[in-house]
Amino acid sequence: MDVIFQVPVTVMLIIGSVWKVADLIRARHDRVLRMLAVCLLLLTTGEILSFPEARSAIDAVTAVGVGKVVYNGVYMSGLSSLILFFAASVRGAPPAVYSRQVRLHTGLFAATLAALAAAMSATPPALRGHTLHSPHLAEPAVAAFYVIGGVYFVYAYLTSGLWALRYTRMASRHLALGLRAMTLGLFGLAITSVNRVIWVYLRIHSPGSHRLIDTVNRAIADLALGTVLIGLGLSAGVQLLTHLRSIARHRRMYQELTPLWTALSTAYPEIVLHREPAASRWDRFRFRRTHERFYRRLIECRDGLVRLSPYLTRVAPGTDLAHCPPDRLAGHITAALALKPAAEDPDAAWPAARVALPSGNDLSADAGELIALSTACARETREQAATHAAAR
Repeated sequence: MDVIFQVPVTVMLIIGSVWKVADLIRARHDRVLRMLAVCLLLLTTGEILSFPEARSAIDAVTAVGVGKVVYNGVYMSGLSSLILFFAASVRGAPPAVYSRQVRLHTGLFAATLAALAAAMSATPPALRGHTLHSPHLAEPAVAAFYVIGGVYFVYAYLTSGLWALRYTRMASRHLALGLRAMTLGLFGLAITSVNRVIWVYLRIHSPGSHRLIDTVNRAIADLALGTVLIGLGLSAGVQLLTHLRSIARHRRMYQELTPLWTALSTAYPEIVLHREPAASRWDRFRFRRTHERFYRRLIECRDGLVRLSPYLTRVAPGTDLAHCPPDRLAGHITAALALKPAAEDPDAAWPAARVALPSGNDLSADAGELIALSTACARETREQAATHAAAR
């Protein structure tokens, strides 16, 4: 792999690893996310070990050849984790099916790593620093090392590509585009692995450099890796854009709930689940807790309406509070808040009523209903303020 591709791949994998590990800290029981984080960490470590300087450093503190085995083992484990990530992402698959996939791919990886270690151990110490361009590639242990590794890489890239292609059917349109590019790149890398096995065979049975095959294969590998990079960039970009849109949406909805929340939390301070310190200017740019704050405000508004509902039934007897239009319900809320005494009798038991029920059963419908009511409350407050100002 040329450095022009090796460095960007390493940087992207480091960024992806940090991103997904941070997500995993907030969702430690998410199996799919955990597998993706492990996969990225292993592939990142493998890419770092792919630099000759890293492998030489390992050889310096252990023995010649250990760095090559460690590099292949870490990188292969990352590809195995990638396969398991796609397998874990399939919705509706029985746990037994996933467990079978884990046993199969883990077993193949372990057997391959053991075979590579055995081949390196069987190689004469003077030859353990070999590469694909070494003149003694016909040595059985050396040839076995590259053939075994090449066959595993063919299997790993091909299987990952097939799983990615299958996953595109369940992904959104934009994410599927990135996954298709990754699939194409993984298939290309599988082809280069096949070519390397063929090259080893030719070097053994027909000694010579066969430089044309090597040159063409490097060009295919660079093109395939570039395609994988494009796919990763598209997929990551779609996920980031979706995340930012979700944050912006929840932040907007959080603000839209403020008029209703303010009225209810003033009347019932105890409904506030957790009071945060006053936000600084810097806190406005922190996205981490936006979702949590929105969900909490939604719950607090619902709790406040339940607490206020006995007074709503008194100011609007016979009214279907569950399906009352927001403008009318906002007026009833204003009247109910005026009726509520400053200190309620703790022994009084008032029957609660259902208020502002959403048309659907999902969270978005509930939020939409409360936002419509909050907007109506804000309008009611402005009209009352204008009326009082005119009366003066």
